Amino acid sequence: MSLPQLHYTAVTSGDGVPAGRFTAVDPAIPGPVRAEAAPILAYDAPQDTPERLTDARLRALPVAFGFTALSDGSHLLSRTVATGAGGFHAHAIHLLPGTPIPGRVLPVAAWGAAGWLSASPDRMPSDPLTSMSTAHGPSRGITREGLGDFAVSRSPWLAAVLSDLRRVSEDPSAPPVVLVERQSADVARWVALAVAVLPREHAERLTFTTYTRHPGRASHQVIGVLPEDAPDTRDPRFRVHAAAGPRPSGPADDAWAGTAARIWRSRSPELFQEAADLPGEPFAAGPLAVTALGAGIALGSGERAAAADWAAERPYALDEKRTRQLTDALTAPADDRTAAECAAALRLLTALDGRCPAAVTAPLAALLVTEAVRGGDLDLEPPARSAFEEPAGERALAALVGELGDEVLAELAARAPRAVARTVQLLRIARLLGLDSADLLPGVVGRLAGALLADPEAGGCRALLDLLDEQFDVRTALLGELDRLAPDHAAGTEQLLLRVALPFTGTQALPHLRMCAEAPGAKARGTDRVAVLHTVLRAAGMSPFAEPLVLRTAVGLVWGEDTPTAVEARALLGETTSDAHRTAGTWSHLVDAALAAPSGDEDAAELAHELLRGFPQELGARARAGLMLLDFARELRSGTAEPGWTDRARTLRGRAEPAGLPAVEHAFGALAARLLAPGRPGDELYAFVHSDDEDLIAAYGGAARDEAVLALLRADPAYVADCFTVWNAHPHAGGAWSGTRTALLEEVLRPVVRALSPEDLAAVERAVESEGNSRTLEAFRAWNRPSRSLGRLGRRIAGRVRRG
Repeated sequence: MSLPQLHYTAVTSGDGVPAGRFTAVDPAIPGPVRAEAAPILAYDAPQDTPERLTDARLRALPVAFGFTALSDGSHLLSRTVATGAGGFHAHAIHLLPGTPIPGRVLPVAAWGAAGWLSASPDRMPSDPLTSMSTAHGPSRGITREGLGDFAVSRSPWLAAVLSDLRRVSEDPSAPPVVLVERQSADVARWVALAVAVLPREHAERLTFTTYTRHPGRASHQVIGVLPEDAPDTRDPRFRVHAAAGPRPSGPADDAWAGTAARIWRSRSPELFQEAADLPGEPFAAGPLAVTALGAGIALGSGERAAAADWAAERPYALDEKRTRQLTDALTAPADDRTAAECAAALRLLTALDGRCPAAVTAPLAALLVTEAVRGGDLDLEPPARSAFEEPAGERALAALVGELGDEVLAELAARAPRAVARTVQLLRIARLLGLDSADLLPGVVGRLAGALLADPEAGGCRALLDLLDEQFDVRTALLGELDRLAPDHAAGTEQLLLRVALPFTGTQALPHLRMCAEAPGAKARGTDRVAVLHTVLRAAGMSPFAEPLVLRTAVGLVWGEDTPTAVEARALLGETTSDAHRTAGTWSHLVDAALAAPSGDEDAAELAHELLRGFPQELGARARAGLMLLDFARELRSGTAEPGWTDRARTLRGRAEPAGLPAVEHAFGALAARLLAPGRPGDELYAFVHSDDEDLIAAYGGAARDEAVLALLRADPAYVADCFTVWNAHPHAGGAWSGTRTALLEEVLRPVVRALSPEDLAAVERAVESEGNSRTLEAFRAWNRPSRSLGRLGRRIAGRVRRG
């Protein structure tokens, strides 16, 4: 039964305007289909085509052969050719929705069908597709040999075109593929290459046209154009491929397309059907790659990885012969083997282990060991030992030992810096190969522990835990080394344990590791650092008196780079002996706490006194001087300081600078406060005033402005008199004292005196005279008497400002 056909023709009328009309139409084709088909069947000759052509030139014009989806779900298979006098003739077949082509022939196969007409017939003959299904003898269409030649000629573009055709088949919204060819027959060959590879359901639905002048108006998935009509390759509406243009740069990142391209270049299209018979999703690269490798076709690393992954997921899908072919192909020498391919090969080996004889699995295992040693992929795990069982596996293992054994041991013995993952990898390979590395183990483990503490993130690799689970001797040695290093690397060890759940729950004591594991939770539960210290120390399971180094670890965990406060340091010192801190080396943290304490922290002075008694041999000169300054401040406040305060403060400052600056502030502040107190020794005050020490006198000036001094001035007339006597005396003691005393008289004492009541002022005057004599009282009254001239001057200036 013939399919419905139609013929559509256009000729140029006498006025030069071409007009199209249907010349023969099957009555079964409805009018809306004809109306939609007319613009599809129309033909626009190439640019600059002359009106009158020879027969040869006419036959050389492109043919618009297409398979078009119509709006009602039906399809139109058509062939449009140019005719004389600027006209064209279109012959089309209408396929109702769901109606297959007879014999399920793919539409592009009708390119060379003998039944296509170039002129309207007197009567409607059988359609070309029916003619094809009943014809005998060689086809005038696209042959397998011709497609093989074409695929080889288009090798640089083949994978990229197939990748885009895959995309447009999977996603209806993907940009159409524009193929730029000088011959429309070559576009048909491109389509034939594609439909041979595409899954059947996609191949039957692929729409195309081999020629158009206006690709933007076409609704097809594949569009053929001449070079002069090609869109810009940067136009996002299309995926443009021009065989006459520059070759694509780099391979297509599509294992399916890459494998299909290699099969076509090998002229083996029968493999596409063989691959289609294997299980897998449409467009899966695995079946194609497995089939190609089994046929001896060389593939790239990405395609080989796809084959290994597919077979690993379906180890039952291939018989032993085809599995052996696959493993032989995967283990063949290759310069482009990637980490992804090796990982896929390991998954395949794991799936095949126990299913296949060692003669099949051992070469694959040997390849993975070799790649792990020499390939540079730190994440590649060595295969299981079971892959080398049976005589064939043992022979492969012995060959590996002879080839790689010395190389592995030499790298393990090298002292050069090495990544954690690489050390783990080498240790596992050494155990797999049965290499004797016992003599190397202490050095290897020492370097591994140091690398883990230097970069805790590196310990996050799963292979480290696998190594510790597999090799008891390595686990014992590594945990012991980490525990030994923890006191000096507490923070790094804590970070490591946050990332790696090290298995230290066995018989080893490992007090420092246990403390490091406990620290994050303890710090999260409380902010009292001394309490956190107690929690961490309890986790050690031993006392600082028995093992002082746990104290160093605990201090490092709790304070890290911070300095304890003076009160925290006093608690640390009081709870353990100085001997424990001396052995642990934590006494320096206590010294830092004292020297860094802010001025006025009385705990710092008490701590300094205890440190001077507890660590007489350990203190350096500057630290000792700083602590002595703090202790001197304690003595001044307690009233036990020996005479010679100023000289002592200045001498200790000279020894402590520059490290002891806060301690200097402590001592100078205490000395100033003592010299400002009632009843201070006169000789000490005299020595202070005449020292002309700017820092010391500045500390005095600052202390005199404290609220406690001001309150005493406001409450005690005798104290006012005493301060006036001191601050008014010794005008020539030096520049530092002269400036400070003048400022104190004007800025501190004068506001207090001016605010006194007459009765309090009289009491101050009596105290001044009692403190000194009548001349002192006269000086006080002169100092306290307002300056009239200055008042008149002030009023004059104020008046000018108001007038301004």
